[in-house]
Amino acid sequence: MPVQVAVCGPRACTEQDKEHAYEVGRRLAEAGTTVLNGGGTGVMAAVSTGARSAGGLVVGVRPGATKDGANPDLSVVLATNMGEARNAILVWSADAVIVVGGSWGTLSELALAKRRGVPVISLGGWQILDGDGDPLPDAPPSAATPEDAVAFALSAAQRD
Repeated sequence: MPVQVAVCGPRACTEQDKEHAYEVGRRLAEAGTTVLNGGGTGVMAAVSTGARSAGGLVVGVRPGATKDGANPDLSVVLATNMGEARNAILVWSADAVIVVGGSWGTLSELALAKRRGVPVISLGGWQILDGDGDPLPDAPPSAATPEDAVAFALSAAQRD
């Protein structure tokens, strides 16, 4: 069974987040990975476009009861009718998670993945610090590039 990597990130994101997400999606697809995401706009659309440009399989896990609002580069749309609870479905289905950028929804996906024990890496996204400003011992690592994020996710997913 192919490795499944969820790429999580905000609808409202920066241009750099979009560029990173596109590259992450392309690299994951080239590696034969199934790409999971929330299926909407912003980071989700960019990662979908990148994966589809490389012939990848892209699954969007939507919050609503219909496929409305799903980005056009998805191969499969799952309409969950679960609102934000769909974040749990997304991360529970992933062998690893790459967080690109940050929003409150993205933070919830990061937290759910960590709670479940799914390997997580952040690319320009959330950093989890203690009261002194130091990274928590079990905080997700940060990647400097899309290439580093994908290498980490693929390596971590195959270890599990």
